Amino acid sequence: MTTDPGDLVLDPTCGSGTTAYVAEQWGRRWITIDTSRVALALARARLMGARYPFYLLADSREGRQKEAEITRGAPSSQAVYGNIAHGFVYERVPHITLKSIANNAEIDVIWDKFQQTLEPLRERLNKALGKQWQEWEIPREAEAKWSDAAKKAHADWRRQRTARQSVIDASIAAKAEFEYLYDKPYEDRKKVRVAGPFTVESLSPHRMLGVDEDGELIDGVAEAQAEYGRDFTTIILETLKTAGVQQAHKDGRIVFTALEPWPGDGYVCAVGVYLESGKPKRAGIFVGPEFGTVSRQDLVAAAREAGDADLDALIACAFNYDALSTQFGKLGRIPVLKARMNADLHMAEDLKNTGKGNLFVIFGEPDVDVLDSRGKSLIKREGGKDVIIVPAGEHIRVKIKGVDVFHPNTGEVRSDGAEGIACWFLDTDYNEESFFVRHAYFLGANDPYKALKTTLKAEIDEAAWATLNSDTSRPFPKPGTGRIAVKVINHLGDEVMKVFRVR
Repeated sequence: MTTDPGDLVLDPTCGSGTTAYVAEQWGRRWITIDTSRVALALARARLMGARYPFYLLADSREGRQKEAEITRGAPSSQAVYGNIAHGFVYERVPHITLKSIANNAEIDVIWDKFQQTLEPLRERLNKALGKQWQEWEIPREAEAKWSDAAKKAHADWRRQRTARQSVIDASIAAKAEFEYLYDKPYEDRKKVRVAGPFTVESLSPHRMLGVDEDGELIDGVAEAQAEYGRDFTTIILETLKTAGVQQAHKDGRIVFTALEPWPGDGYVCAVGVYLESGKPKRAGIFVGPEFGTVSRQDLVAAAREAGDADLDALIACAFNYDALSTQFGKLGRIPVLKARMNADLHMAEDLKNTGKGNLFVIFGEPDVDVLDSRGKSLIKREGGKDVIIVPAGEHIRVKIKGVDVFHPNTGEVRSDGAEGIACWFLDTDYNEESFFVRHAYFLGANDPYKALKTTLKAEIDEAAWATLNSDTSRPFPKPGTGRIAVKVINHLGDEVMKVFRVR
């Protein structure tokens, strides 16, 4: 709250992304950093699934109308641009002084307006009672012995008297000096806001920017490329030719017998030849950005280009993939293999191409089962796809068995159990557009809540945490959309998502 809307907030220790969440809520720009990819994945999921109130902007027609209503003035006729740097329309606390009351000319106008109604009522009351009361002499409550006409005149007079005082009080509050309540902006309840566009990027820790004697930036990366004559894509292709691609399903390693540049439209940058069952296959190579994430749209465009070139497969190499891209495995006859590049490739200039680094790894799908209330599996195989058939009135549960993980110590890919998973999320009503975290579970070896207990300096409810530290979800009804989605994040921060159709 010490910043203004539109300011940039930096949080160098991301954690679960609370600072970014609150900054987004209050209209601040933000950058959050963490060394743990698990933390970044959690923060990203939290931000993408969040809903925020829509606050009235001061630089908007609605905001100026609200401001005029509060200050009892005319709205500004100047052009509006929706600039958030002008802030919101806030609630405020008035500082009422005798000076502010004495200088408020609107009070006289209000008094004269109400006197036109109050004076006839006072005269009618006096006539009914045979009195000559002035305004300050009229009692607050009517006496029981008064006539009905006197009681009605008194009630009408009191109602108008109270209304006049309310209008005067509002005028005094509006014209007085005030303090803004910056944590209480006015909300437009007809609108719902979601997080604005943001990127998740990985940065190499060893690269630095320097300045020369004139204060100009020295681009060390460009100088290095000029010296070696290679850009990032060239370095990746050279490393890929030597290292090959480790497949996740224990089918061995894809070893390229040839890897040549490809003059395509910008997605397929090379074509590699490898042997499959003794026959040569040609695969298009798509290299993602050095600092950034590959989206599903990128993979679709690259696969379409590979199909037009009559290639047999597409191998995408990237540091990170978005959640939707994990569901994309084939376009027509072109299979799409998504190889995740090791972060060591950020230091590709310093690596020795020994072929033993396992720098490109294709991760498999999470091993998931869907159970009924009796623990019986509901997954059926139809048309080469898994389908969940739920009996009428039955609740279902999802059980996570593990995920394929590459172990660099042994050079093998094993289907680890649930202890290889940091956390997993469940969308029990997936709409095919966005993944909404409806269930969240946290696993891991040892005691995942030991650090939390130490931080809280208190014992926590073991029964309550047991529902979160579980490889089996809580029961839930059949989804209305006909689909559920399971997202798994391992200890390296890699995430994969699997979608099931439910009938």
